[in-house]
Amino acid sequence: MLDVVIKTGKENMDVEMVHRYLSEESYWAKGISYSLVDNSLSNSFCVGAFSDGKQIGFGRVITDYYTFGWFADFLVLPEFQGRGVAKRMLSNILEQPWSKRLRRIMLNTSTAHGLYRQFQFKDLRNPSYILEIYNPDVHLQLQQEGESAV
Repeated sequence: MLDVVIKTGKENMDVEMVHRYLSEESYWAKGISYSLVDNSLSNSFCVGAFSDGKQIGFGRVITDYYTFGWFADFLVLPEFQGRGVAKRMLSNILEQPWSKRLRRIMLNTSTAHGLYRQFQFKDLRNPSYILEIYNPDVHLQLQQEGESAV
């Protein structure tokens, strides 16, 4: 069994590893700048999985800590996938006292429905109620225009 330690807080995260994965490996944030990743972690509840002192997993919750949370940027390095790492991180978050009082917890995934359904995530109850402004490549547009992504 893989020995995994779960840590929380940006100060415990390997931001360079998280940035590298998001910018190079993820399907949702390719090309994202270090500064954007760093700032997003500063404004989120961060959780990381570590094995032998090396960060092997990451996730964050954008939340007000009272009513709403959005799970984002969950990742497990490929060589550690399928070994319960994501489940440990999700369990840690959902066991937080503030997490238990949230009225709504949401996320977006194209590949991990089975994982999240194990943690009581379901399809939207009323999808027609949800609206969005969807601009997934805004970080790339800002970089091309030479604007700061901070």
